[in-house]
Amino acid sequence: MDPRSVHKRLLTSYTELLLGSGSPRRRQLLEGIGWPIQVLRKDVPEVPPGHLQGAEVALHLAEFKAMAFDEALAAGQLLLTADTIVWQDGHVLGKPVDRADAVRILDRLQGNRHQVFTGVCLSLLGKRYCFSVETTVTFRPLSSSEIETYIDEYQPYDKAGAYGAQECLPKNMNPCSTEERAFLDHLGKPRLFEESLAADPDKHVPIISSIDGSYFNVMGLPIFELYRELDRFLP
Repeated sequence: MDPRSVHKRLLTSYTELLLGSGSPRRRQLLEGIGWPIQVLRKDVPEVPPGHLQGAEVALHLAEFKAMAFDEALAAGQLLLTADTIVWQDGHVLGKPVDRADAVRILDRLQGNRHQVFTGVCLSLLGKRYCFSVETTVTFRPLSSSEIETYIDEYQPYDKAGAYGAQECLPKNMNPCSTEERAFLDHLGKPRLFEESLAADPDKHVPIISSIDGSYFNVMGLPIFELYRELDRFLP
């Protein structure tokens, strides 16, 4: 897969690239790799059927979001919708409803491993294709004061699992996978990881001890895997 070739095909095949998401992280990543996107927003209930597990939940929600735009999609438009969930011990840990809930979620995650699943749905007029990506994240043990400091500093109420990877890596840690680093180099965006981090590195709260898999998946959009699937999907 040649990222530059995929990028060129993308921009020449479609007159509009639509992001059906209000996530500032997804917008940041797509703009960072050169997508001239138009953001569309719709309030879609994020309550999946109870029998779904792991990746099935993320895929269902990504496609459900895409369906909300079906009537508005026109020829020449490519719509991207996505949903990211944090999954631990058979349970979805969603966005915290308040500070106490954020404390509860992070206390559950601290010192343990969990999985992050992102479902991505690509929609054209009369055509749809969905895929998912899994990443394993390990948190170091955290004290109550560390959890409270992170919450007070970053207010993670719009983030699944009550955290954002770009805010809580140890200093000088680059957890991007080998594939992600090569992808960014080939695309001509070698500093996208650094640009994704929170503005003031001195305010990072080092919650994460390791990321096994795609870092950008944990941010909310696995961009290397997105291009790999676009290579298969685009004409």
